[in-house]
Amino acid sequence: MSPGLHQFQPFTTETNMAKAAGITGTFRITHMDQWDQEFVDAEMPGFIRFDSRRVGEFHFGYVHGHMGVEQTERNGKPAVEWTWHGNNEMDEANGRGWAVLQDDGTLKGELFFHQGDSSGFTAISEFKGSAKSGRKV
Repeated sequence: MSPGLHQFQPFTTETNMAKAAGITGTFRITHMDQWDQEFVDAEMPGFIRFDSRRVGEFHFGYVHGHMGVEQTERNGKPAVEWTWHGNNEMDEANGRGWAVLQDDGTLKGELFFHQGDSSGFTAISEFKGSAKSGRKV
């Protein structure tokens, strides 16, 4: 191999399976940096959901969004990144976000509004066992 060239190494089946499994399930939003819990739960308990079809949904306060989700890793931990579109009260809204599944099963991340606010958040698995990761434990 020539110096400076990287040898191509295809993903193994195990790597593909882990990435495909990713983070799935419904998580209850328990904290947001920019808004208090009363606002987060104003219309219904705040949540964020990811499914295996690379889509998801979230709702907090008067904000509701549908997501296109990509499974990834951050610092060796299962993670998701997404773009979203939806509404903030009655106005159209969109943005992006990311989250990382922590060792204790909580989800920590940040949600961004296009050219607007952003907020870190913490969420817990809504149903015990619904938060899944392709990572071997």
